[in-house]
Amino acid sequence: MDLAPYHAFIAELAAESGDFIRPFFGRTDLAVENKGDASPVTAADRGAEELLRRRITARFPDHGIIGEEMGTERADAEWVWVLDPIDGTKSFITAVPLWGTLIGLLHHGQPVLGCIHQPILGQLLIGDNITTTLNGRPVRCRATRPLSESTLLTSDYQNLARYQDPAACERLLTRARLTRTWGDCYGYLLLACGHADIALDPIMNPWDIAALVPVVRGAGGVITDWQGGPAYPAEHTIAATTPELHAEVLSTLRG
Repeated sequence: MDLAPYHAFIAELAAESGDFIRPFFGRTDLAVENKGDASPVTAADRGAEELLRRRITARFPDHGIIGEEMGTERADAEWVWVLDPIDGTKSFITAVPLWGTLIGLLHHGQPVLGCIHQPILGQLLIGDNITTTLNGRPVRCRATRPLSESTLLTSDYQNLARYQDPAACERLLTRARLTRTWGDCYGYLLLACGHADIALDPIMNPWDIAALVPVVRGAGGVITDWQGGPAYPAEHTIAATTPELHAEVLSTLRG
């Protein structure tokens, strides 16, 4: 499978959506609405997804699109783009740069290419399940270390107990060396670049996950659901730097 044309195009999409989003970041007058699930949304989210959809449809009119803000088109197509224009909107609206634009590409329903773009920090991470690059430079997850020496990242401590077994989550958090909420997609960027060891989220949507899978795998990491099954599509995700550490995370959760 030749993904070279899509590699170039995903970089174009990231650059153009980043140019659109950047002027909204840090504005104290940014209007914020709450969606039906109580999650926030802004003109930056909606405008960026509209831009991405327009560019994809113009270049690949037979491709499908799944997006957080504007729904699904041709989900049964051979190639489907999965978009989250701002993953981490709560960080975005509070001027914290721990968010990013997620763009994933499915082939016959499976993630084959993905990017995490942080336009404020100028970081573009692209993975294809085999390699992952940060601004064109190959990156790798860091070497195996035991859970007791690990850095664990999650988006929200409260969500761990709300959506998963609270006792199991507490057992995992207390065994890690360092736990932080440097989460949403940025936690997976840190993991893929060798700065963290575990990233986990207890509740996810397809647009949250699709781009992460080829990025983590391309950097040599392991990503599954909380039972060790396929990460896409799944309602929850665990990523770890090595198979050994991933197995220890799963066994700790199981008690």
